[in-house]
Amino acid sequence: MDRYDVIIIGAGVTGCSIARQLSRYDLKIAVLDRNQDIGEGTSKANSGIVHAGFDAKPGTLKARLNVRGSEMMPDLAQKLGIPFRRNGSMVVALSDRDVTHMNELYERGIKNGVKELRILSREEALEMEPNLSDDTKGALLAPTGGIVCPFRLTSALAESAYINGVSFHLLTEVKDISAIENGYRIEAIHYDEFDPAKDKKVSYESTVVINAAGVYADRFHNMMTDDKLTITARKGEYCLLDVTAGGHVDHTVFRMPSELGKGILVTPTIHGNLLVGPTATDLDDKEGTYTTAEGLAAVNRPGASAVKDLPMGEVITSFAGLRPHGDRGDFVIGQIPGCKGFIDAAAIESPGLSAAPAIGEMVADIVCSILEPSVRDDFCEELEPLTYMKLLPYEKQQELIAKDSTYGNIICRCASVSEGEILETIRRPLGARTLDGVKRRTGANMGRCQGGFCYPKVMEILSRELGIPMELITKKGRGSEILKGKIKEI
Repeated sequence: MDRYDVIIIGAGVTGCSIARQLSRYDLKIAVLDRNQDIGEGTSKANSGIVHAGFDAKPGTLKARLNVRGSEMMPDLAQKLGIPFRRNGSMVVALSDRDVTHMNELYERGIKNGVKELRILSREEALEMEPNLSDDTKGALLAPTGGIVCPFRLTSALAESAYINGVSFHLLTEVKDISAIENGYRIEAIHYDEFDPAKDKKVSYESTVVINAAGVYADRFHNMMTDDKLTITARKGEYCLLDVTAGGHVDHTVFRMPSELGKGILVTPTIHGNLLVGPTATDLDDKEGTYTTAEGLAAVNRPGASAVKDLPMGEVITSFAGLRPHGDRGDFVIGQIPGCKGFIDAAAIESPGLSAAPAIGEMVADIVCSILEPSVRDDFCEELEPLTYMKLLPYEKQQELIAKDSTYGNIICRCASVSEGEILETIRRPLGARTLDGVKRRTGANMGRCQGGFCYPKVMEILSRELGIPMELITKKGRGSEILKGKIKEI
């Protein structure tokens, strides 16, 4: 049985941020996740918005950690080598009632410590964003709002934790947790990557357990205490538009928020697309990541957002994600009373991505108060960045191709992703082993054709690099194989 100082349940952006922060200390740490890859749960269907922090109620963890996380993001992105841009956000008032709410949001943002907030007149707002609704009466501008690649942020945090000594046990689903002397025992199932007959039971012991299990965090919380927590899967459906529509707005544009969230937003992505959504529908099904006709109709409805003339004919895909909405109105972070060493990082819904670096700090401080570990002097702060050919100047592209011709072999024409970039992401620590893994790290299969042209080539590269037959290449893990076999043999 493996014994650890700290075990983190969940390899999403929250769990990986905590893992990286804790890897600064002399601790034996493991991350357990039931999925094939990093960030396969809530984190894989994220808008990629780094919120400024004006929306959360003052005094809440959401407010404090959002502002702190947003402040940390530029430096973190630079050290991890991930794309990040402070494009600023705007909350648009479309009625007199909205104007009142806009002023309230401004005051809330000031109390939360958001810097550079200001209220724009109708004329100022339209000068900045000409495609705002004709009903625009004004807007709240937050220049500190930003956009980031949520997939690369999550995988980069994991890579950084890994190279600093954290063990990652993927395909490992936690089934039970029980208190033992000086810690906890975790019973789990480890799934074989290819063969169900090789699945096996595994056990771990740890002094500290951190519950960062997304929509399932209530399950593990409730194993430990009678003070029950309920987490509802709140589904958000999105439409992603082609890069040809990416310049329709430059800021992240919100409508005034409601009790169900921030409403239908419109934002550019870090890769040049345009994202519209999400809806907000509460589900009983914690695996309900399907889109619906009703949900997509709500996203597409004229007037649903604060942006006019959206080129919805440029939609290249739609998707849905699940947010872990807790019943306590705030993030649930801290040691469960009476359960020394069992720490929740639960109900991390929006602005969870923005707050993730600060959540890592907060949880690491709690762990240090329990274990009192020494600080490592060999922590590696920086990560070798992934190559993004389309973001490099032409001269740099030519230099790289001269050194390695695979960077000149374009595999994904829509997103201009080269073979060299795909090889790089497979060969890195915790590298991609699935089509979705390659997609989220490089953008291949994420363009207009959604893999129609490049899937076969990416599969050939994965097969060659991993040393497995094409029939075993999957979209997102066992059970999502693409090929059945060779036609003549079948």
